[in-house]
Formats: sequence, structure tokens, C-alpha cells
Amino acid sequence: MDFATYYALTQLYADYASAVDSGDWDLWPGFFTDDCSYRLQPRKNHERGFPLATLSFESKGMLRDRVYGIKETLFHDPYYQRHIIGAPVVRQLDGERIHCEANYAVLRTKLSQATTVFNAGRYIDEVVRTPDGLKFAKKLVVYDSEMIPNSIIYPI
Repeated sequence: MDFATYYALTQLYADYASAVDSGDWDLWPGFFTDDCSYRLQPRKNHERGFPLATLSFESKGMLRDRVYGIKETLFHDPYYQRHIIGAPVVRQLDGERIHCEANYAVLRTKLSQATTVFNAGRYIDEVVRTPDGLKFAKKLVVYDSEMIPNSIIYPI
């Protein structure tokens, strides 16, 4: 992989974190291809090969539907989140497809409360080059803890 492609890959992760931390949820689906897959799965299920996922979306349309739910129908205590994403590790190059992983931690701050670690794990991604730049074709979010505080509302 050349430097320009790796730089674009790291920029994709940085822009992703910035977008989901901004609270402008309409930006989130734009990081994915139309026929994308986004799954949130506990580490234990992933390591055992179990398909059960906490969240599973199989197209950009489903991501847009989730955005609608976040903005219009889900009621919860408001909070801010902050993503810290490690440098991506490229595992395989398959033509125009980049198979990569990156560790992450999500901090959550509820109004008038201290910041806590909300979720931590790793992204296992497939990224493709599109006319609009690099996009996620598959994003598997494997979180380490079996316990999820309350519920997951916002994208990880």
C-alpha cells in the first residue's frame, strides 16, 4: 500500500470519529457504500463464530433509517460521546478492497456527570475506493465487554 492510500485510510477513520462525535447523524451513512454492512457484536460471540449481533444493518438505507430513529423516535437521556481510534492496521489488500482493523474506545459524558468509558473494542473493516474516496463496505464493531450500560443509541 502506498503512503497516499494509507493516509486516506487514516483520514477516513479520523473523519468518521469526528462525524459521529459531532452529533450530526446525517453524516454517518455517508461513510458507507450503498450495499454496506454495519454490525455491532460482542467479542465472545465473534470469537465463537456466533452470528448474533446487538445491531445489524445491511445497507445504507438501513443506516439512514437508524439516523431517523435517533433523531425522531428514540427517547433517552442526552449524552455526548468521544471516539478515540488507533491507527488502522492493514491485514490484507484484495484488489481495491482494504481489509483492516483499528482499536477504539468511546467515552460518554452525560450532562452534569463525569465522563466514563462507554465502549471499547476493535473495528474489523473492509474499505473500498469509490469516486467519492474511501468508504466502508463492511464495518464489524467487536466490543470487549459483555455488559452494555443501558443501551446503545448512537453509532460506535
